[in-house]
Amino acid sequence: MDRYVVFGNPIAHSKSPRIHAVFAQQTNLSLSYEALLAPLDNFEGAARQFFVEGKGANVTVPFKEDAYRLVDQLTPRAQRAGAVNTLMKREDGTLLGDNTDGAGLVRDLTVNAAVDLVSKRVLVLGAGGAARGVIEPLLGESPRQLVVANRTFAKAQALATLFESLGPVTAAQFADLDAPFDVIINATSASLGGEVPAIPGTLIAPGHTVCYDMMYGKDLTPFNRWATQQGAAQVLDGLGMLVEQAAEAFTLWRGVRPDAGPVLAQLRRELAQS
Repeated sequence: MDRYVVFGNPIAHSKSPRIHAVFAQQTNLSLSYEALLAPLDNFEGAARQFFVEGKGANVTVPFKEDAYRLVDQLTPRAQRAGAVNTLMKREDGTLLGDNTDGAGLVRDLTVNAAVDLVSKRVLVLGAGGAARGVIEPLLGESPRQLVVANRTFAKAQALATLFESLGPVTAAQFADLDAPFDVIINATSASLGGEVPAIPGTLIAPGHTVCYDMMYGKDLTPFNRWATQQGAAQVLDGLGMLVEQAAEAFTLWRGVRPDAGPVLAQLRRELAQS
């Protein structure tokens, strides 16, 4: 039986084993998928030991950059993202590294939430790894403008420069933002601390702007609660991104795309009841 895992530290909370178990059942494929705790100081050793027989792995915090350095070849989107969240052993034994986070976000937005990004003004809050991983797929949807904003301008500018050949991406400082956007994506970790990025409410056009927080929880994230108070037309969290990036990884490994919809609905129900 082909074996797959998710590496992380911590990892006991991971929903990935359940998600992939349903995907395997949907597609009538026999495989195993489990969570593996990798040592903080030896991800490479744990990964190489697994891939003696293992076929593929997902990688979560804090090992995405370690995985980037581990592989023999990177997909173009992983190269630009600077991080790897999906590993696949090829027929010749070499490791391919991919990043499915951005594709998962875009599919959740455009398919699950039916948000059209074409010719829209899109704002990405934050200039860290989470933001870097989604800019290329967002530009692939042909927005009119994509602004990367950060508390410090230099970091946002560096990120915008990295992707400027792919589309209309510019940089801004939080303090300089004022005009409304069609879509705002929170790629900061502020919600984890119960905070909201230091941005003005004028960025939200009441009844029009769609806001997306990559974090998720039982209740509205702090960012989505704030966006609702400003009159956002729709607020979305990152649970759909989690399921869709998993579906993208499964497709890479097995050559068939599972249906993420039922899995997302089930996780949403369980989250509400928790």
